[in-house]
Amino acid sequence: MRKLRHISQRLFSGTLTTILFVLSTHVIAGAGEIQSALNSDKRTAGDSERDAGRKPAEVLAFLGVNEGSTVLDLMASGGWYTEVMSLAVGESGKVYAQNSPAFLKFRDGYYDKALTERLAGNRLPNVQRINADFNAMGLENEVDVAITALNFHDIYNRNPDDAIAMLKDVKKALKPGGVIGLIDHDGNPEADNNKLHRMTKAQAIAAAEAAGYEVTSSDLLSNSEDDHTQGVFGPGLRGKTDRFLLKLKKPM
Repeated sequence: MRKLRHISQRLFSGTLTTILFVLSTHVIAGAGEIQSALNSDKRTAGDSERDAGRKPAEVLAFLGVNEGSTVLDLMASGGWYTEVMSLAVGESGKVYAQNSPAFLKFRDGYYDKALTERLAGNRLPNVQRINADFNAMGLENEVDVAITALNFHDIYNRNPDDAIAMLKDVKKALKPGGVIGLIDHDGNPEADNNKLHRMTKAQAIAAAEAAGYEVTSSDLLSNSEDDHTQGVFGPGLRGKTDRFLLKLKKPM
């Protein structure tokens, strides 16, 4: 009996290792395809320079973005990720770039102007703007992958209940099995993370689970040299913070 149990454990371990290898190989291959799309001469030098810290090809592959996907850039701001996803999903895909009306007035309309300029002349024809709050996007069971990059902490630090409500609103837009990629600056539990523009990974996971998501984590964007004690715009730290990457899956 002990021998059978030992054999069973070895078989399970071998099967699990094989599954993880296949999934890892699939993600790596997907990242290569996305990176080829991102090497487009459409992109500005300034946009491309941010790839080193943001690793967009690897992030989108981890989230399951493919050519032909329908994706949603939440709190798109000036549209850096909007353009990345536009190139990744190709002509057969679709990108929604969402900003709230209140946010578009921020900094005298800076982000509104930046996104308008990015999309001018039908430059990214598969992109459609949504200037509406999360509960008024008009999307239902349509989106394969949504992403919110480096801004969820602002909602959470104002009111954790609002952050949970936001995730519930976005869940309505996702297809069954669809995902949100949540990227943010990691923080220390005892710190004033509102002042530092951070939040803890545990807080983000708790909010996601409260909103009814299944959560998977990746250390793809981690940086052990950031001890979470500085503001994210501090000298030498901007663009190099320790970031968590979560994949929030809507149940089937």
